[in-house]
Amino acid sequence: MPTTTWNRHHILTLADFTTAEYNAVLQTAASFQEVLSRRTKKVPTLQGQVVANLFFEPSTRTRSSFEIAAKRLSADTLNFAAATSSMTKGETILDTAKTYLAMGTDIMVVRHKDAGVPQAIAQEMDRLGVKVSVLNAGDGQHEHPSQGLLDLFTICSLIDPAQPKIQSLQGKKIAIVGDILHSRVARSNIWSLIASGAEVHLSAPPTLLPKFFAEYLGVTENIATPRKLSDRLFTHWQLEPALENADFVMTLRLQKERMTAHLFPSLREYHQLFGITRAKLKLCKPQVKVLHPGPVNRGVEISSDLMDDPEFSLIQSQVTSGVAVRMALLYFIGSGRA
Repeated sequence: MPTTTWNRHHILTLADFTTAEYNAVLQTAASFQEVLSRRTKKVPTLQGQVVANLFFEPSTRTRSSFEIAAKRLSADTLNFAAATSSMTKGETILDTAKTYLAMGTDIMVVRHKDAGVPQAIAQEMDRLGVKVSVLNAGDGQHEHPSQGLLDLFTICSLIDPAQPKIQSLQGKKIAIVGDILHSRVARSNIWSLIASGAEVHLSAPPTLLPKFFAEYLGVTENIATPRKLSDRLFTHWQLEPALENADFVMTLRLQKERMTAHLFPSLREYHQLFGITRAKLKLCKPQVKVLHPGPVNRGVEISSDLMDDPEFSLIQSQVTSGVAVRMALLYFIGSGRA
């Protein structure tokens, strides 16, 4: 296992991650990837610890991935479901968290539809003076750190399977296409990819990449035309300039459950303008690869045949990478108590 000094008690955002932390996660995930290829896939790293998955909204990949990761580290797991919990009787989120604390939970993996809930739970644990770590598994339109890290690991492992490192993305062009406005995945990926030295191009209809998104990133100028947001971050209201000579394309799901208005004419028109197809990939580098955090709306964000084509698609690799990356994250925040 790579040795490093890890001082982060909670993992809530990638905004302040350092290069050393990124590389520690990548290299540790690579070690766990090798463990997962063995016949015996368990290690005793977190034996005796309890990991509670507090998912206040539906999830397939993230929840299952964290559960498998915890079990592979020999931790005991508790799975929370809001629909069958005491929250239906009026219990608050913080009281729910304190209930799991009283049961001996060491790590809380928190997912919620509202931004800031994992941070609020982390602050409450800190206020109580307990050594419980909180890991953000996606909060509203804020961030999804573990998804951003597994995307990073998927790409860096493709470039350098033996020793994935963030520096391998220096100078690469990466297009992020789709519902950027509502995407916590996009926000986490922007932090990690900019830190890597990659050139990041955001592409979406104006309604899904509005002016205030740029302001969220600390920029106030008009974005009616493609222009530089920082040294390596660009926005486009058309797809073609984002795809031109791209090394990787990340396409995002249209998050209709978070939309409060009709933000595009039709799914058919969206696919015609922003859906990723083989024909559109001809604008990219010949060896371009496509990613999607899932779940995928086939035939909307990406054509069905392209999604299933291993020559271009890294989507299944992302799911596989998720277990190793989440093992690495649980290892770092849990190993100090093991």
